[in-house]
Amino acid sequence: MIDGHMHLENGPLTKEYVLEFVKEAYKKGLDEIQILDHTHRFIEFEPIYEELKQYEVQKAWLENKEMKFKDHVSDFVDLMKEVQKMDLPVKVKYGLEVCYVPQHKEYIKEVLSQYQFDFIVGAIHSIDGILYDMSFSKELLWDKYDVNHIYKRYYELVFDLIQSDLFTQLAHPDTIKLFEIYPTYDLKPTYEKMAELLNEHHMKAENNVGCYYRYNHPDLGLSDELLKILKKHRVELIFTSDAHKPSDVGSYIREAYERMEK
Repeated sequence: MIDGHMHLENGPLTKEYVLEFVKEAYKKGLDEIQILDHTHRFIEFEPIYEELKQYEVQKAWLENKEMKFKDHVSDFVDLMKEVQKMDLPVKVKYGLEVCYVPQHKEYIKEVLSQYQFDFIVGAIHSIDGILYDMSFSKELLWDKYDVNHIYKRYYELVFDLIQSDLFTQLAHPDTIKLFEIYPTYDLKPTYEKMAELLNEHHMKAENNVGCYYRYNHPDLGLSDELLKILKKHRVELIFTSDAHKPSDVGSYIREAYERMEK
Protein backbone atom coordinates (compact mmCIF):
# COMPACT_ATOMS: atom_id res chain seq x y z
CA MET A 1 0.00 0.00 0.00
CA ILE A 2 1.26 3.48 -0.93
CA ASP A 3 0.87 6.87 0.69
CA GLY A 4 1.53 9.14 -2.26
CA HIS A 5 1.75 12.63 -0.72
CA MET A 6 3.48 13.86 2.44
CA HIS A 7 5.53 16.94 3.35
CA LEU A 8 8.74 17.63 5.22
CA GLU A 9 7.94 21.35 5.42
CA ASN A 10 7.49 21.50 9.19
CA GLY A 11 10.94 20.07 9.82
CA PRO A 12 14.56 20.19 8.65
CA LEU A 13 16.07 18.61 5.57
CA THR A 14 17.85 15.85 7.47
CA LYS A 15 17.98 12.05 7.27
CA GLU A 16 16.82 11.87 10.87
CA TYR A 17 13.61 13.74 10.06
CA VAL A 18 12.94 11.74 6.89
CA LEU A 19 13.38 8.51 8.85
CA GLU A 20 10.59 9.59 11.21
CA PHE A 21 8.25 9.41 8.20
CA VAL A 22 9.69 6.04 7.18
CA LYS A 23 9.28 4.67 10.71
CA GLU A 24 5.64 5.74 10.84
CA ALA A 25 4.97 4.29 7.39
CA TYR A 26 6.41 0.94 8.45
CA LYS A 27 4.36 1.05 11.65
CA LYS A 28 1.21 1.64 9.58
CA GLY A 29 2.02 -1.27 7.27
CA LEU A 30 2.76 0.78 4.17
CA ASP A 31 4.97 -0.54 1.38
CA GLU A 32 5.88 2.79 -0.21
CA ILE A 33 5.79 6.51 0.51
CA GLN A 34 6.18 9.54 -1.71
CA ILE A 35 7.86 12.48 0.00
CA LEU A 36 7.55 15.98 -1.41
CA ASP A 37 7.51 19.58 -0.38
CA HIS A 38 5.65 22.62 -1.61
CA THR A 39 7.64 24.77 -3.98
CA HIS A 40 7.28 27.69 -1.54
CA ARG A 41 9.97 26.03 0.57
CA PHE A 42 12.58 26.58 -2.12
CA ILE A 43 14.47 29.72 -3.08
CA GLU A 44 14.38 28.84 -6.78
CA PHE A 45 10.60 29.01 -6.93
CA GLU A 46 10.02 32.39 -5.27
CA PRO A 47 9.30 34.18 -8.60
CA ILE A 48 6.14 32.12 -9.20
CA TYR A 49 4.56 33.59 -6.04
CA GLU A 50 4.91 37.26 -7.01
CA GLU A 51 1.20 37.72 -7.77
CA LEU A 52 0.28 36.64 -4.23
CA LYS A 53 2.26 39.53 -2.77
CA GLN A 54 -0.27 42.11 -3.96
CA TYR A 55 -2.24 41.41 -0.78
CA GLU A 56 -0.51 42.28 2.51
CA VAL A 57 -1.76 39.22 4.39
CA GLN A 58 -0.43 36.91 1.68
CA LYS A 59 2.82 38.84 1.46
CA ALA A 60 3.30 38.43 5.21
CA TRP A 61 2.58 34.70 4.90
CA LEU A 62 5.26 34.37 2.21
CA GLU A 63 7.80 36.39 4.21
CA ASN A 64 7.89 33.80 7.01
CA LYS A 65 11.47 32.72 6.35
CA GLU A 66 11.22 29.86 8.84
CA MET A 67 8.92 28.15 6.34
CA LYS A 68 9.25 29.89 2.96
CA PHE A 69 12.07 30.11 0.42
CA LYS A 70 14.66 28.89 2.91
CA ASP A 71 16.26 25.93 1.11
CA HIS A 72 17.62 25.06 -2.32
CA VAL A 73 16.01 22.34 -4.40
CA SER A 74 19.41 20.68 -4.76
CA ASP A 75 19.62 20.26 -0.96
CA PHE A 76 16.34 18.33 -0.98
CA VAL A 77 17.30 16.21 -3.99
CA ASP A 78 20.72 15.34 -2.56
CA LEU A 79 19.16 14.37 0.76
CA MET A 80 16.56 12.12 -0.83
CA LYS A 81 19.15 10.41 -3.03
CA GLU A 82 21.10 9.57 0.11
CA VAL A 83 17.96 8.25 1.80
CA GLN A 84 17.22 6.01 -1.19
CA LYS A 85 20.66 4.41 -0.84
CA MET A 86 19.76 3.24 2.66
CA ASP A 87 18.39 -0.21 3.48
CA LEU A 88 14.89 0.76 4.56
CA PRO A 89 11.77 -1.32 5.31
CA VAL A 90 9.64 0.97 3.13
CA LYS A 91 10.32 2.14 -0.43
CA VAL A 92 10.85 5.91 -0.58
CA LYS A 93 10.26 8.08 -3.64
CA TYR A 94 10.64 11.85 -3.83
CA GLY A 95 9.27 14.77 -5.81
CA LEU A 96 7.77 18.23 -5.49
CA GLU A 97 4.32 19.70 -5.14
CA VAL A 98 4.37 22.60 -7.57
CA CYS A 99 1.95 25.46 -6.97
CA TYR A 100 1.00 25.82 -10.62
CA VAL A 101 0.53 29.32 -12.04
CA PRO A 102 -0.08 29.44 -15.82
CA GLN A 103 1.85 32.65 -16.45
CA HIS A 104 4.95 31.06 -14.94
CA LYS A 105 4.66 27.80 -16.88
CA GLU A 106 7.92 28.20 -18.76
CA TYR A 107 9.82 29.23 -15.66
CA ILE A 108 8.50 26.18 -13.78
CA LYS A 109 9.49 23.96 -16.68
CA GLU A 110 13.02 25.40 -16.72
CA VAL A 111 13.57 24.88 -12.98
CA LEU A 112 12.16 21.34 -13.00
CA SER A 113 14.33 20.36 -15.97
CA GLN A 114 17.47 20.82 -13.86
CA TYR A 115 16.65 17.96 -11.49
CA GLN A 116 15.64 14.32 -11.55
CA PHE A 117 12.49 13.40 -9.60
CA ASP A 118 10.51 10.18 -9.21
CA PHE A 119 7.27 12.10 -9.69
CA ILE A 120 6.03 15.70 -9.92
CA VAL A 121 2.73 16.75 -8.37
CA GLY A 122 0.86 19.72 -9.79
CA ALA A 123 -1.50 21.66 -7.52
CA ILE A 124 -3.77 24.67 -7.77
CA HIS A 125 -3.65 26.68 -4.54
CA SER A 126 -4.65 30.12 -5.77
CA ILE A 127 -7.24 31.73 -8.04
CA ASP A 128 -5.56 34.49 -10.05
CA GLY A 129 -3.33 35.64 -7.23
CA ILE A 130 -5.62 34.83 -4.28
CA LEU A 131 -5.11 31.75 -2.10
CA TYR A 132 -8.39 29.87 -1.64
CA ASP A 133 -7.48 27.54 1.24
CA MET A 134 -6.22 29.80 4.02
CA SER A 135 -7.97 31.28 7.06
CA PHE A 136 -7.86 34.69 5.39
CA SER A 137 -9.22 33.35 2.08
CA LYS A 138 -12.85 33.93 3.02
CA GLU A 139 -12.29 37.66 3.29
CA LEU A 140 -10.06 37.91 0.21
CA LEU A 141 -11.91 35.52 -2.07
CA TRP A 142 -15.02 33.67 -0.92
CA ASP A 143 -16.88 36.65 0.55
CA LYS A 144 -15.92 38.88 -2.35
CA TYR A 145 -16.42 36.88 -5.55
CA ASP A 146 -19.21 34.78 -7.02
CA VAL A 147 -18.85 31.13 -5.97
CA ASN A 148 -19.71 29.82 -9.44
CA HIS A 149 -16.97 32.00 -10.90
CA ILE A 150 -14.44 30.72 -8.34
CA TYR A 151 -15.24 27.09 -9.16
CA LYS A 152 -15.19 27.63 -12.91
CA ARG A 153 -11.86 29.44 -12.73
CA TYR A 154 -10.40 26.78 -10.42
CA TYR A 155 -11.19 24.00 -12.89
CA GLU A 156 -9.96 26.07 -15.83
CA LEU A 157 -6.64 26.24 -13.99
CA VAL A 158 -6.74 22.50 -13.27
CA PHE A 159 -7.29 21.79 -16.97
CA ASP A 160 -4.38 24.05 -17.89
CA LEU A 161 -2.20 22.29 -15.33
CA ILE A 162 -2.99 18.87 -16.80
CA GLN A 163 -2.44 20.05 -20.37
CA SER A 164 0.94 21.56 -19.48
CA ASP A 165 2.44 18.03 -19.42
CA LEU A 166 4.75 19.08 -16.59
CA PHE A 167 3.30 16.72 -13.99
CA THR A 168 2.75 13.05 -13.28
CA GLN A 169 0.15 13.50 -10.53
CA LEU A 170 -2.74 15.89 -9.82
CA ALA A 171 -2.91 16.98 -6.18
CA HIS A 172 -6.25 16.94 -4.34
CA PRO A 173 -8.48 17.52 -7.44
CA ASP A 174 -11.52 18.85 -5.56
CA THR A 175 -9.97 20.50 -2.51
CA ILE A 176 -11.68 23.74 -3.58
CA LYS A 177 -14.59 22.32 -1.51
CA LEU A 178 -12.68 22.52 1.79
CA PHE A 179 -14.91 25.24 3.35
CA GLU A 180 -18.05 23.35 2.25
CA ILE A 181 -18.99 26.19 -0.11
CA TYR A 182 -20.42 24.84 -3.35
CA PRO A 183 -21.52 26.20 -6.74
CA THR A 184 -25.10 26.16 -7.94
CA TYR A 185 -24.27 24.52 -11.29
CA ASP A 186 -23.76 20.82 -12.02
CA LEU A 187 -20.10 19.82 -11.70
CA LYS A 188 -20.47 16.46 -13.46
CA PRO A 189 -19.54 17.76 -16.96
CA THR A 190 -16.45 19.41 -15.43
CA TYR A 191 -15.47 16.14 -13.75
CA GLU A 192 -16.01 14.24 -17.00
CA LYS A 193 -13.67 16.61 -18.84
CA MET A 194 -11.06 16.37 -16.10
CA ALA A 195 -11.14 12.57 -16.23
CA GLU A 196 -10.69 12.59 -20.01
CA LEU A 197 -7.76 15.01 -19.78
CA LEU A 198 -6.05 13.01 -17.03
CA ASN A 199 -6.13 9.90 -19.21
CA GLU A 200 -5.06 11.80 -22.31
CA HIS A 201 -2.03 13.24 -20.51
CA HIS A 202 -1.20 10.06 -18.55
CA MET A 203 -1.59 11.60 -15.10
CA LYS A 204 -2.63 10.06 -11.82
CA ALA A 205 -5.28 11.73 -9.67
CA GLU A 206 -5.00 11.81 -5.90
CA ASN A 207 -7.65 10.48 -3.60
CA ASN A 208 -6.38 12.84 -0.92
CA VAL A 209 -7.84 12.65 2.59
CA GLY A 210 -6.17 15.84 3.84
CA CYS A 211 -9.40 17.86 3.77
CA TYR A 212 -11.07 15.20 5.90
CA TYR A 213 -8.79 15.23 8.93
CA ARG A 214 -7.01 18.58 8.51
CA TYR A 215 -10.05 20.74 7.64
CA ASN A 216 -12.88 18.54 9.03
CA HIS A 217 -14.56 18.15 5.65
CA PRO A 218 -17.09 15.26 5.68
CA ASP A 219 -15.76 13.62 2.48
CA LEU A 220 -13.17 10.92 3.15
CA GLY A 221 -11.16 11.95 0.11
CA LEU A 222 -12.79 12.74 -3.23
CA SER A 223 -16.50 13.46 -3.37
CA ASP A 224 -18.72 10.50 -4.25
CA GLU A 225 -19.64 12.16 -7.55
CA LEU A 226 -16.05 12.77 -8.64
CA LEU A 227 -14.84 9.39 -7.44
CA LYS A 228 -17.51 7.59 -9.48
CA ILE A 229 -16.61 9.53 -12.63
CA LEU A 230 -12.87 8.91 -12.25
CA LYS A 231 -13.53 5.20 -11.69
CA LYS A 232 -15.84 5.09 -14.72
CA HIS A 233 -13.06 6.51 -16.90
CA ARG A 234 -10.48 4.22 -15.27
CA VAL A 235 -8.31 7.12 -14.21
CA GLU A 236 -5.33 5.90 -12.21
CA LEU A 237 -5.80 6.89 -8.57
CA ILE A 238 -3.18 7.20 -5.86
CA PHE A 239 -4.20 7.37 -2.20
CA THR A 240 -2.62 10.14 -0.19
CA SER A 241 -2.67 11.36 3.40
CA ASP A 242 -1.18 14.80 2.70
CA ALA A 243 0.68 14.37 5.99
CA HIS A 244 2.49 17.46 7.25
CA LYS A 245 4.04 15.63 10.21
CA PRO A 246 5.27 12.07 10.70
CA SER A 247 2.38 10.98 12.90
CA ASP A 248 -0.10 11.65 10.07
CA VAL A 249 1.61 9.36 7.56
CA GLY A 250 -0.85 6.77 6.29
CA SER A 251 -3.83 8.45 7.97
CA TYR A 252 -7.18 7.15 6.62
CA ILE A 253 -5.52 5.55 3.58
CA ARG A 254 -7.11 2.16 4.20
CA GLU A 255 -10.48 3.68 5.03
CA ALA A 256 -10.44 5.69 1.79
CA TYR A 257 -9.53 2.61 -0.20
CA GLU A 258 -12.33 0.58 1.39
CA ARG A 259 -14.77 3.41 0.67
CA MET A 260 -13.79 3.40 -3.00
CA GLU A 261 -14.21 -0.36 -3.24
CA LYS A 262 -17.72 -0.11 -1.80
